Amino acid sequence: MEQERKSREAVQRIGDYVSENQERFYRLAFSYVREQQAALDIVQNAIVKALEHSEQLRQTEYMKTWFYRILVNESLNYIKKAQREEPREPEQMARLAETEAPEESEEIHEMVLGLPEEMKTVVMLRFYEDMKLEDIARVTGENLSKVKYRLYTGLEKLRKAMGKEAAT
Repeated sequence: MEQERKSREAVQRIGDYVSENQERFYRLAFSYVREQQAALDIVQNAIVKALEHSEQLRQTEYMKTWFYRILVNESLNYIKKAQREEPREPEQMARLAETEAPEESEEIHEMVLGLPEEMKTVVMLRFYEDMKLEDIARVTGENLSKVKYRLYTGLEKLRKAMGKEAAT
């Protein structure tokens, strides 16, 4: 009886958290896949997984990092699956970016998307989701020094790319 009550409470807390933050989750998923329907599917899959595994969340103060880890993994899994199934042409990607682009500076966002996967995730969580480095470490399952390295290396790559853009 007690276990069942705790399970219902966990599901309720997850539901409340998702309801309050659904736009942020969509924005992050969209920044990975750049397609409205795919981003919605990713968020939906992440919610389902979170609800199915609600018993794994032992401390509610870690709900944010726990859910973001699920969301990032779902986004990366979708990208891997999509690359195996149907490679996109650059023109298609550009057209999607024009029609469904988030509010951020498109040029910088494109550069972020061009970073290696592990750097892209850290940069996006830090600057698009305003996460602390410690939280990013929990989301990615990496130690803090590796997260810092990836963030600063990614930012350096972006600075160099922006310098090349300005020079042309």
